[in-house]
Amino acid sequence: MSGHSKWHSIKHKKGALDAKRGKIFTRLIKEITIAARAGGDPDGNPRLRTAIAAAKAENMPADNIKRAIQRGTGELPGATYEEITFEGYGPGGVAIIVEATTDNRNRTVSEIRHAFSKHGGNLGETGSVRFMFTKKGIIAIPKEAADEEKLMGIVLEAGGEDLNDEGDTWEIITEPQNFEAVAQAVRDAGIETVMSEITMIASTYTKLEGSAASQMVRLLEALEEHDDVQNVYSNFDMDAKQLEEVAG
Repeated sequence: MSGHSKWHSIKHKKGALDAKRGKIFTRLIKEITIAARAGGDPDGNPRLRTAIAAAKAENMPADNIKRAIQRGTGELPGATYEEITFEGYGPGGVAIIVEATTDNRNRTVSEIRHAFSKHGGNLGETGSVRFMFTKKGIIAIPKEAADEEKLMGIVLEAGGEDLNDEGDTWEIITEPQNFEAVAQAVRDAGIETVMSEITMIASTYTKLEGSAASQMVRLLEALEEHDDVQNVYSNFDMDAKQLEEVAG
């Protein structure tokens, strides 16, 4: 399994996301607000439609979603957000992409640069690592929640791309444009998921061990806990047992 998927699965198991539900809502509201700039009707705005689906998956109240859309369309006043993408390297040369949304570019750039340098990484130039990643939808399902034949049927019927055996989970991979249809098919089948999102999947992975592995997890934690950071992608990989120990 990719380091990305391991990391997110562990965070779900630890309940870390539930403990930070307020922060999750903040990030989702920012995404809805920015997406709504291109139009407040989700039927004609795929990015907004995906953002709303993610918000509903986190049980965000409908009024919060509505207000975020209205701030994006200008019907309600609100902060003006700018999107920034950082590319860089972590311990051991691991490639990292950070997507942030901010109302103060200089502050965010300074703080993200500091996080990289503090934890053994450094920022790179635009385009320095993006070529190593491809945008995909990924839906991770506990092995006990569904059998392979049932999931393969969903993949084939709903337009999924692949189904992978990742140890204790199944992972459905989709093209971004087919993600919503496949995710809905999984929900309609009443199948539990541990992760369901559009993400960036690396073409190759860098294995880390020992102190470099620990430092990499600390860097990921620092980046993901930053208020302006929306998403963090990397191509790190490490032994699952060690990752659980380090993340604990």
